[in-house]
Amino acid sequence: MISTVRFYSVTSFVLAFLFFSIELQAYTPEDNFTISCGTTGIVFDGQRTWTGDADTKYLSGGQGSTVLTEAATQDPSVNQAPYTTARLSRFQFNYSFPVSAGPKFVRLFFYPADYPSFPRTHASFSVQSNGFTFLKGFNASLNADAEATNTIFREYVINVNDGEILILSFTPSQPNSYAFINGIEVLSMPSDLYYTSATHSTGFKFVGNTTLYSVETRFALQVEYRIKIIGQEISPLNDTGLFRKWAGDEEDYLIKQNPQNNDLSADLDGKMNITVNPDYVAPKELYRTARNMGTNATLNKISNLTWEFPVDSGFTYVLRLHFCEIDPNINKDGDRVFFIYIASQLAEDNADVMQWSHNQKGLAVQRNYAVLMPKDNTQKKVNLSLQMHPYATPDKTIYTDAFLNGLEIFKISQDESNNLAGPNPDPVQTPHSNKSVPTGKISRGSGETIIGMIVGVVSGVVLISLVVFFVFLSPISRCGPLLFSMTKSTKTHNSSLPLDLCRRFSLLEILAATQNFDDVLIVGVGGFGHVYKGYIDDGSTPVAIKRLKPGSQQGAHEFLNEIEMLSQLRHRHLVSLIGYCNDNKEMILVYDFMTRGNLRDHLYNTDNPTLPWKQRLQICIGAARGLHYLHTGAKHMIIHRDVKTTNILLDDKWVAKVSDFGLSRIGPTDTSKSHVSTNVKGSFGYLDPEYYKRYRLTEKSDVYSFGVVLFEILCARPPLIRNAETEQVSLANWARRCYQNGTMAQIVDPSLKGTIAPECFEKFCEIGMSCLLEDGTHRPSINDVVWLLEFALQLQEDADRSENADIVTDESNEIKRGN
Repeated sequence: MISTVRFYSVTSFVLAFLFFSIELQAYTPEDNFTISCGTTGIVFDGQRTWTGDADTKYLSGGQGSTVLTEAATQDPSVNQAPYTTARLSRFQFNYSFPVSAGPKFVRLFFYPADYPSFPRTHASFSVQSNGFTFLKGFNASLNADAEATNTIFREYVINVNDGEILILSFTPSQPNSYAFINGIEVLSMPSDLYYTSATHSTGFKFVGNTTLYSVETRFALQVEYRIKIIGQEISPLNDTGLFRKWAGDEEDYLIKQNPQNNDLSADLDGKMNITVNPDYVAPKELYRTARNMGTNATLNKISNLTWEFPVDSGFTYVLRLHFCEIDPNINKDGDRVFFIYIASQLAEDNADVMQWSHNQKGLAVQRNYAVLMPKDNTQKKVNLSLQMHPYATPDKTIYTDAFLNGLEIFKISQDESNNLAGPNPDPVQTPHSNKSVPTGKISRGSGETIIGMIVGVVSGVVLISLVVFFVFLSPISRCGPLLFSMTKSTKTHNSSLPLDLCRRFSLLEILAATQNFDDVLIVGVGGFGHVYKGYIDDGSTPVAIKRLKPGSQQGAHEFLNEIEMLSQLRHRHLVSLIGYCNDNKEMILVYDFMTRGNLRDHLYNTDNPTLPWKQRLQICIGAARGLHYLHTGAKHMIIHRDVKTTNILLDDKWVAKVSDFGLSRIGPTDTSKSHVSTNVKGSFGYLDPEYYKRYRLTEKSDVYSFGVVLFEILCARPPLIRNAETEQVSLANWARRCYQNGTMAQIVDPSLKGTIAPECFEKFCEIGMSCLLEDGTHRPSINDVVWLLEFALQLQEDADRSENADIVTDESNEIKRGN
């Protein structure tokens, strides 16, 4: 019998094949078992040497009841070893491995398939080891389908005490289910690789807590993610002797907030001298590539480097971040300093890799952080976010940037139960898919979690938590049932919309209203589809008809959300929904027609006449009143999340109406909470810094966005001008700088020079600046903004009545008295 399989025990051919890899290995494991279950002999798969278990002593308990067999069919994309054969049983069976004391990798390999007399869907079992539960009620086929893969790999870390052997128990969940395993690897590791050294370390940062955290040997760990940032994966054979796979799928979890400014750092020629100490921590190749934010410092200041990783809630997680400074521009501490946020909480406020490496360029460093992901009974997976945000001031850093080379994420066993198992995923609609696709992030609604640059009359494609009252199946509702097919993620609940607030149109009525969707009637175009001007009720009523792109699942989310939102809200300063159409899988919304279009079309890049100052003030007040109603007038606070000039519409009397609720979100419903933790949505240039840095949404996020709108109205320029001088790219930052320097009059819309009373101008700028305060708690409420704007308007009207009104002139940067 072969008790321990080592690379030097294979044939001379394999030995020669592995020669150069062995030379590079930094660690030789004392214990190395690689078992191909259900077979005999030795097989090398190009990475590992597998030994069959048919005639070994490792199997204990249930030998007579286990079956050794091959899968009924073998997918050609699946490696033969160890996936060709399996050991299966409807009774518990165990493997016992005589190992030395210390921490071990335990790696499990599964190929969920139909085996003779063992249907694929009947595999459901638990896996335990030395008192720890690795898997519980594990449905292999459900997990494979949810991960869109043919094989399943699970990796654990467990400590074995002196005198113990390592035991793996496989137990079917029910009498008609079975347990199976295709491959097992047990491998020693250095004692201080992942467990906290009791003699050399006091622990590391426990995010959100004042105490330090230690990974003690009484815990077991599950490897959730091990990722090489940028480039191809590092195979187990090219690891440091520990046979870890460093996946190259980082982009599946990256939130591309700044697609115009992506930049990748890399030691392309491989000549950089990289030092890893201890050398088994990670392969040097991990540190030759990194993702940074890009070279545009202005955009970096308003962006994050963000990843999101789906994890089970109710567990503590340890993140190990890998850094190595290889950028030729970074040479000393203070050159590149940034913040690190984990799960929307500050983990590091002075991340300086050169400082950590004592100014030794090319020296790899690792930082560990622990974070608790609280139990969430509403969803099986939650997103664990990792964000990096650069310092924005030159006294803190020279380069406004952040970067990362690699990371590992570990789930820690629960303290009392010693459990690592999470729930099974829900069944998918197309089981046993052979197409391998990334599992990606957990989305709030549908689609990826991204910051969108949203244009047109409406925007946003997301199902938000607000949708909890859907009422489309009541036979007496004028809105009628929504007839198009919805997937599980967009499933609605039976309820009923108010009878007098929503009208259902037939497709024939819509075709008649738009003259068969004549392009001549298009008044708005965006990522969502087209907006047409149409006429209903025998041509007597003009309406805006928004036709979402057919077949869009994300569009379906927005469609449902807008119906539910707008049918519940009625206010003079909110756009009104007349009805909808969903015949033949169409998604069409019908609104009151806003004759004057959106506000932005009257400010810049337009042939429309210039708006006078008082009219602009009145529009500001109207829009603020609409937001005030959202924040305080409904049953629950509603946060708009996408306040901008294109979402402020104007009717024929120039009355401002807030529109587009596709991104809106219910605010905190618990009085003990001041914010909602959610993914960042909105438009560049308007985003609240607190929101995009920490994913904490409050009504003050709308206030910040409205502050940008105020200066957009005053200055008649976009919130972002990407080709402008650095200090002028962001309107918010430019206005803040000019206000501090006393040069605000320089950036006022030239058409307004000589028309704004100085008292009104001063008050208006003061209001805008208060809305743009970095600390959201110091910003005024939108109700205060309404009152202050009304006061500013009163100041203007009082000045207009005075023959010698003070005005802002175009002859100076100062406020002067008119003649």
